[in-house]
Amino acid sequence: MIPRYSRPDMVAIWSPETKFRIWYEIEAHACDAQADLGVIPRANADAVWTARDTAFDIDRIDEIERETKHDVIAFLTHLAEIIGHDEARFVHQGMTSSDVLDTCFNIQLTRAADILIADLEGLLDALKRRAMEHKDTVRIGRSHGIHAEPTTMGLTFARFYAEMDRNLARMRSARAEIATGAISGAVGTFANIDPAVEHHVCDKLGLTPEPISTQVIPRDRHAMFFATLGVIASSVENIAVEIRHMQRTEVLEAEEFFSKGQKGSSAMPHKRNPVLTENLTGLARLVRGMVTPALENVALWHERDISHSSVERMIGPDATVTLDFALARLTGVIDRLVIYPDRMIANMNKFRGLIHSQRVLLALTQAGVSREDAYRLVQRNAMKVWEEDKDFQTELLADSDVRAALSENEIAEKFDLGYHTKHVDTIFRRVFVDG
Repeated sequence: MIPRYSRPDMVAIWSPETKFRIWYEIEAHACDAQADLGVIPRANADAVWTARDTAFDIDRIDEIERETKHDVIAFLTHLAEIIGHDEARFVHQGMTSSDVLDTCFNIQLTRAADILIADLEGLLDALKRRAMEHKDTVRIGRSHGIHAEPTTMGLTFARFYAEMDRNLARMRSARAEIATGAISGAVGTFANIDPAVEHHVCDKLGLTPEPISTQVIPRDRHAMFFATLGVIASSVENIAVEIRHMQRTEVLEAEEFFSKGQKGSSAMPHKRNPVLTENLTGLARLVRGMVTPALENVALWHERDISHSSVERMIGPDATVTLDFALARLTGVIDRLVIYPDRMIANMNKFRGLIHSQRVLLALTQAGVSREDAYRLVQRNAMKVWEEDKDFQTELLADSDVRAALSENEIAEKFDLGYHTKHVDTIFRRVFVDG
């Protein structure tokens, strides 16, 4: 990813320096295990560790690869240059390139998952804090973009909290699924390397041995990992779209923090645009776009091919770096989101009581009016509010058919906002305590 949408800790996971360091550790631990089994001399295994503090020369590895056309061989050749060719005779004993590449890739993905898990935990903290702050801040709920019935801003934050809490569970599960390693040799039969080597390497590197690897680790694991990133990205966009809607001039119930000196438009000095959440919508599209190639990587020829390789070299860093940045940006937006409770009330009252139509409908049916007739009575009065800017309660009081079923006090009682928020505490308990 470009630096604009990158954070250093995640970028570092995908750097050549990190990759080659992981390759080295895989090879060194494998040599230790081979020496323990008596397959190679202990002196040769110990010699590999003399490069422990060596900074690998990326340019030199690239130079060798230009000749060999093989990245793992280029690295092994460079390692031999560092520790000595005779000492390096038994490095990679019985192994194949995929043992190194796949195990390394999964280590990188687990480290990336750890950062994403921390990102989600930080976002959840922000959402919970804002939910508690605005638990009783009443606003209009909308369906199809149209006023529906009252809700609260706290419930909006709580809804996003619950969604991201599910995503945290998904991310933890995806991390567990991807944390496998394979040191099984050509076509995965262990013919030239003892399974004990795989157990040793995986134990040292915090992985679980892949139960069966056909020279490559099965790509359904990776498909699930990237699909999880796609779901999380969609949730990021879900929140971003709600904020973008709330910041529309006609709505303006909340807006992104606008800092001193910030400019909204090169042409119109008055503009305060939801640029961060619009950016998040775009970044979510990118992450989702990397899910399909991961799904298509599942079907490989026979025991292996490398049609997945070019895909993963791109989506591995790009998807994780992008999502890490997006989660951090969204956390900042939530932390500093400016809320306008008075505007929420003003918007809710814009159509003069229409939002209480269902309560009147139910009251009429409870008073003995058929549902069909009750719906007709309520709707004919509601349409006067839409079309003639009338007051809904006033129109109901003036309707003789409605008054035949409901008294003035019974009608007035149906316009109580508290009715709609009476179970907020129950929902909060489900989300933040029982959940």
